[in-house]
Amino acid sequence: MKRQKLLLSILTAAVVFTSCQKEDETIAAESPVNAISSQEEKLSKENLDNITRLHFNDKGAKVTDFLLPDGSIEEAILLEGDILMSTSQLNNMSAQDITSKQYRTYNLVSSPKTINVIGFTANSSQGLTDKQKSALQRAITNYNSLNIGINFTLTFGTNYQPYDIVVYQNSNGEAGGVAGFPANGNPYKYVQIFSGMESYSTATNEHVLTHEIGHSVGLRHTDWYSRQSCGQSGESAGSDGAVHIPGTPTGYDSNSIMLACFSANEDGNFGYYDEVALNYLY
Repeated sequence: MKRQKLLLSILTAAVVFTSCQKEDETIAAESPVNAISSQEEKLSKENLDNITRLHFNDKGAKVTDFLLPDGSIEEAILLEGDILMSTSQLNNMSAQDITSKQYRTYNLVSSPKTINVIGFTANSSQGLTDKQKSALQRAITNYNSLNIGINFTLTFGTNYQPYDIVVYQNSNGEAGGVAGFPANGNPYKYVQIFSGMESYSTATNEHVLTHEIGHSVGLRHTDWYSRQSCGQSGESAGSDGAVHIPGTPTGYDSNSIMLACFSANEDGNFGYYDEVALNYLY
């Protein structure tokens, strides 16, 4: 079976996908994107050293422009195809020894907490499509069905500033999405889904949004150490920068929604150990 994969993107304040047919081809969840902006700059040695310290994959890491819902642009660092961070967050994140696989960051959401989410519906290229709105409703249901210490409300509209998370579209034609890690006990505010996802099923869109919201509440890629889901053989990950979640596997978990890449016919639901991880954290 031919497998072709797409990448996810995440913004870190506190980490995009296409679809596949099982018989024919699988599209990677995170697409090595030039999906944020065409403007790119080289990273400083200090930033590269911090990326290595935290054991993010530094291949393809770059400074890029990030689109906000109102159409304005902010500078960010793009890591692993679907993780966006500010320079200050990169510099301030903690590194710790690790021994195993399913991972979080030290940046978590304070709990118990109600996280208020708005799906952005402006009559612009940033507004969600009907399919994306349905997928977002399903993604929020995924989290609320866990009955953990964080729960989510969802509304749709354009006045996004008062909300904890705003979900909106980037009309770049790519497949996937982007989000970020928590900061100061709050989830990362901005979650993008890319306009190319309109070609894929509602369930695959649900998968992308559930994944990106996972980043926003502190989850890293399950296979950050190898990127096995993307068809890569892996690189030496060292022993820093991610925190193992007790009760989750020490090997590759092919069912995790937090894998770096995914196929187009995902069902959009958490894997068993994703639920274990979130119940442990919250």
